Amino acid sequence: MVEIIAFLVLAVWVYLLAARGLFWLGRERDDRPQPPAPPTWPAVIAVIPARDEAATIGQTVRSLLDQDYPDLRAVVVDDGSADGTGRIAAEATESAGARERLTIIDGEALPSGWTGKVWAQKQGVTAALARAPRYLLLTDADIIYAPGALKRLVARAESGRTVLTSLMAKLRCESFAERAFIPAFVFFFQMLYPFAWVARREHETAAAAGGCMLVRGDVLEESGGIDSIRDALIDDCALARQLKAEGPIWLGLTDNVRSIRAYEGFGPIRQMVTRSAYAQLGYSPLHLLGTVVGMALTFLVAPLLAVSASGLPQWIGLAAWLMMAVAFQPTLRLYRLNPLWGLALPLVALTYTLWTIESALQYARGQGGQWKGRVQAAPRGVQ
Repeated sequence: MVEIIAFLVLAVWVYLLAARGLFWLGRERDDRPQPPAPPTWPAVIAVIPARDEAATIGQTVRSLLDQDYPDLRAVVVDDGSADGTGRIAAEATESAGARERLTIIDGEALPSGWTGKVWAQKQGVTAALARAPRYLLLTDADIIYAPGALKRLVARAESGRTVLTSLMAKLRCESFAERAFIPAFVFFFQMLYPFAWVARREHETAAAAGGCMLVRGDVLEESGGIDSIRDALIDDCALARQLKAEGPIWLGLTDNVRSIRAYEGFGPIRQMVTRSAYAQLGYSPLHLLGTVVGMALTFLVAPLLAVSASGLPQWIGLAAWLMMAVAFQPTLRLYRLNPLWGLALPLVALTYTLWTIESALQYARGQGGQWKGRVQAAPRGVQ
């Protein structure tokens, strides 16, 4: 029996390394290859929903308005903030000398059936589409853009004729908690949604990263608009599925778009995961069970075999453990971390599995989707 389990684990890692879109290599990037500039730069309006984002909104607004882009405006939706978010956004615009290019909207009360961020996006998108831009840049209030980042993003969208072009913002990775869990989050996301499959028109896999999504405005309207994802906790992937039915989409990694949201301890990362992990599983106990079993088989059995088995199962366990550590290396290089973090991936995976179980328990208690004072997961029996 031990031998069968060992060979099963080995087969899983052979499949992941060789047959799942080579996700672990991280080859889909905004600078590989560098797309050509379009003949003319189309109009772009950035939509930034913000709820109590005083610590970061100023840097986000400045980084956008400082872009060397000929036709860029921004809409900030102040979603009931109590910390002066709207005022700080206005001050940042003044310091950038671009007051006429920023609109600040005071968000309306959250209606039933909507998640908070999506409702704020809806208000911003409505205001932006009144100007009929070719593209909407749906971004977050903790994202900063390096000089030239927007031009690279638009050039890729224009050259690929994509209806959705998204970059997975490079997350902050400075504290011990961030070094332990953030690269693994990116690795797991790529494993769940291989970026090469996302880009293939004929493949059903669809995903996006909500921090940076460049969307064709006309296609968004034709596909049903933001209203179609009104109750989505994982709004970025829901929007990706909606838009992939309309045309090609693309998702990649980048060094040029970064999140400055700090996770100084384990608690905030845990909250980020538990907020939406069970929603990712469709609120299904069966999917939860399958995920727990799959995570255990993929990440935990190999080191257990390597440590406690003997003979061939032990060698297979060591080989599988080494394979997962090797697969993790491109992500660790992206975040400039010690390669030895690869050996800790099983422990990190165990923690994410426990957080996923906790997410389901929160939902069972009627506390699912908690974020900034709101419980947003759909009630039981309503999905």
